[in-house]
Amino acid sequence: MKLKEVFEKSVQFFKDKKIESARLDAELLISHALKIDRLQIYLKYEQPMSEAEINTCREFVKRRSQGEPVAYITGEKGFYGENFAVGEGVLIPRPETEQIVEEALNYIKSHNLVEPKILDLGAGTGCIGFAILKNSELAKLVSLEKSEQAFNFLKINQEKLELTVRSQLQLQDAMEFNPQAEKFDIIVANPPYIAENDLQTETNVKKYEPHAALFAADQGFKALFDWSSKYRNYLKPKGMMLFEMGYQQGERFKQHCESFKQFSEVKVLKDLSGLDRIVKCIQ
Repeated sequence: MKLKEVFEKSVQFFKDKKIESARLDAELLISHALKIDRLQIYLKYEQPMSEAEINTCREFVKRRSQGEPVAYITGEKGFYGENFAVGEGVLIPRPETEQIVEEALNYIKSHNLVEPKILDLGAGTGCIGFAILKNSELAKLVSLEKSEQAFNFLKINQEKLELTVRSQLQLQDAMEFNPQAEKFDIIVANPPYIAENDLQTETNVKKYEPHAALFAADQGFKALFDWSSKYRNYLKPKGMMLFEMGYQQGERFKQHCESFKQFSEVKVLKDLSGLDRIVKCIQ
């Protein structure tokens, strides 16, 4: 069987299963199975495949058709120009979270911060903090993650991105960590913020991704409120906090942050879809 046949059958199979990104998913899975990049699929369209290669492709396609995320099958996910190791037990990085990185880098540049100190709460793969470090060559990072499974990926990505010298990883719950006298220029977080009874969360997200990284009590506000209340005390003068949140949480979370009466600016930032995505607080 030629690569062309395997690829086109996979795309059609995904379409039949109502998978919206059918062609992209087929490209990612087949290129991963054959250890080639996506463009090579089309350059090798007429190339015959071995039985072993066909079986690997079939296995990946089957797993995807059952709802498993592509990133868990391939073991990686692109985020802000870097590839992060992912797998069962760690939240898959989302494109909308890149906005936190963008805001942090703009802040570092506009405030001429030479060696900014960053704190990443509930770091997961480390995508936010590590992406900032890769684009701010003197920045230093402390990353907190309480899940052992997620922490393993955090360590893998720290080494993969060659950031062991500039980042310190802590296997710890954000509410139990004590920075002592240490203060930070920027604190970033993508906490669990989905309400436990939310009906709009995709079935496959609920099925495969870690619930502790997704869902929170108090209609999704518990970690947002708890973490911001604690860590506002660990900002340097003119320091900034950036918290990702749900699209219906902007006004309430903004009011919560304003109630501290310590920030010169509290702003809700919208994503590319025009939905509330981040609350930015500046000392």
